[in-house]
Amino acid sequence: MSIPALEKLHRTLTYKLFGLAVGAFAFGFALVPLYDVLCTLTGAGSKKNLTQAARIAEHPDDERLVTVEFVTTLPTVGSWEFAPVVHSMQVHPGRLYEADFNARNLTGRDTYGQAVPDVAPAKAAAFFHKTECFCFTPQHFTVSESKSMPVRFILDPAMPANIDRVTLAYTFYDTQAPSAQR
Repeated sequence: MSIPALEKLHRTLTYKLFGLAVGAFAFGFALVPLYDVLCTLTGAGSKKNLTQAARIAEHPDDERLVTVEFVTTLPTVGSWEFAPVVHSMQVHPGRLYEADFNARNLTGRDTYGQAVPDVAPAKAAAFFHKTECFCFTPQHFTVSESKSMPVRFILDPAMPANIDRVTLAYTFYDTQAPSAQR
């Protein structure tokens, strides 16, 4: 292959790699508004959801008890400790409750952790409102740092009567710095 043809191939490859880098950078910035859209669709962390939760707290159902279980998982073994302080609690729909979770960074470096929540059964998710949660933003951890992280929640009294047990599960991931701090 001649040198001009080889230079043309290198130039083409350089443009493609530059385009890939620009695309990856743009995708990183697009994740923030996409996350906001996801929060709006699911109700997690949205201002509308917080306002709704405040209205729910005005009319608690003191006659009903629902068991809320707390479950945690880690996608990688040995890099974090992450667990609820209590594994379950009895709650009255319409009342504000708080549960704490403990996390410890065992990665050997400063990093960020991000919890991704899930509510089961799926029918209960629309009635489970988190007013404050460590899952809304990535959490910074120094080497071997431990943190107690609260979640505040309200169960909507309109939740179907046949649901007497709800599970709030978190998967805790080791992540990079949030895009706003890059």
